[in-house]
Amino acid sequence: MTQLTPTAQKFIIHWGEMGERWGINRTIAQIHALLYISAEPLNAEAISETLSVARSTVSAGLKELQNWGIVKAVHILGERTEHFEALGDVWEMARVIIDMRKRRELDPTLNMLRETVAELERTDESAVTKKKMTEMLAVLETATTIYEQGQKIPTKTIISIAKKSEIVRKMLNSIPDS
Repeated sequence: MTQLTPTAQKFIIHWGEMGERWGINRTIAQIHALLYISAEPLNAEAISETLSVARSTVSAGLKELQNWGIVKAVHILGERTEHFEALGDVWEMARVIIDMRKRRELDPTLNMLRETVAELERTDESAVTKKKMTEMLAVLETATTIYEQGQKIPTKTIISIAKKSEIVRKMLNSIPDS
């Protein structure tokens, strides 16, 4: 069993709480947190013991995290059991999570809004409803465009921009409203 320091415990508990707020099972988020801060890959039994969680819960959680692409199975020479590790690059992990959330949450909403707006054009629905649905669609399509453009920007560039946030803020404030 891996002994957790108070700091590690605090992080794992908090990550689980945040996971719940983001709509992710608390235990799955805690498994992810443990793997993220672990110095070496862990097998499911060690995860189960460390977090005091049923082995079946750990197995299901690991499958979900692998489906998200933020945890992968690794094999260790001389070991018969699979071990698991989280993506080590926090920026890559953030990109993967954002991409998955977009595909699971935003894309279906966009598809529904596109269909709904197209249907509204053929109905005698109120002008207010048509206007509101069209505005919502425009906002989400704009957000998707920004996301897609942002995904093309190398991580090093994003970090560099973030470090120059005051310059970026001034640039953005100088853009006239259209």
